[in-house]
Amino acid sequence: MSSKSILLGVNIDHVATVRQARYKDSPRGCGQFVEPDPITVALLCEKAGAQGITVHPREDARHIQQADVRRLRECIATRLNMEMAATDEMLAFALEVVPETICVVPESREEVTTEGGLEVAGQFDRIERIVKAAADAGIESSLFIDPVPEQIQASAKAGAKYIELHTGAYANAYYMASERQAEYDRLVEGARLADELGLIVNAGHGINYVNVSEVITIPFLHELNIGHSIISRALFFGIDEAVREMKALMAGA
Repeated sequence: MSSKSILLGVNIDHVATVRQARYKDSPRGCGQFVEPDPITVALLCEKAGAQGITVHPREDARHIQQADVRRLRECIATRLNMEMAATDEMLAFALEVVPETICVVPESREEVTTEGGLEVAGQFDRIERIVKAAADAGIESSLFIDPVPEQIQASAKAGAKYIELHTGAYANAYYMASERQAEYDRLVEGARLADELGLIVNAGHGINYVNVSEVITIPFLHELNIGHSIISRALFFGIDEAVREMKALMAGA
């Protein structure tokens, strides 16, 4: 896919992180004195050109709350992509909310944010069951995986429509020339294999205003999901400018 047509999904989890730092024990999740409101930010992202909104309601509810996801479902005009752990509880919630897409991710209470890709091959029956249940409800599935052939092949076999390649290792190695090239090559080969298997290729984790210009040269990319970098840039320049600048870079500007 041409870089000019790669879609941008904005992850707004970190907006809720700021809210929860002050108001996690408040009976209200929005309105009056409770701020910032992630749904308001999501609407501003859409206005600036984002083609999707991503949230990750975690088991420990550390940032995005289930009430936020329900409000997003009612308010946004673009696609809702809900990241979720591979649990029966989160599947039930997805079937209640019916986002356009779920992205099944690994989840650990100890991590600050999602680290590493999902083990699809090692828990194939569970993942396949989630993908099928989602499809029966009209929800498309994505699996957040490392660019490893075994995981890509298992994702296709499980019936997922999308994979989201975990770009974290590449981002971490960005300023180490040999390691960076090796991680980039893994992403390229992973994208090529996924395309051969009929999977739509997304990517996310650690993508920022510096490395995105190289990320978009990975072949067959359909969408980038970016959160931390955009929300950080918005602190200085506003969410509208942060989204527009990222979209310009994704278009090769």
